[in-house]
Amino acid sequence: MHSIEVQKISATAFIVTINAQSQTTHSVTMSKEFFNQYATFTVSDLDFIKHSFEFLLDREPNTSILKEFNIVVICNYFPDYLKLIPTYF
Repeated sequence: MHSIEVQKISATAFIVTINAQSQTTHSVTMSKEFFNQYATFTVSDLDFIKHSFEFLLDREPNTSILKEFNIVVICNYFPDYLKLIPTYF
């Protein structure tokens, strides 16, 4: 089991802490343009980040997730991310 805590640092910057077997902290950025293009009106930017990490944790352990990245980078590692992320809302 794991828990995900998302803290908003600025309009485009977030700190994500994952408590699992090992605790990890990740610095993530997400542009408003990206968020507006791929999120629905029913999800906040904090929830979008959280659901993106749920997506990642379904595919790899938290210790394998990059420590610092822009959210769009997930597409480079998992081409189905943009197609599947709405299912996490």
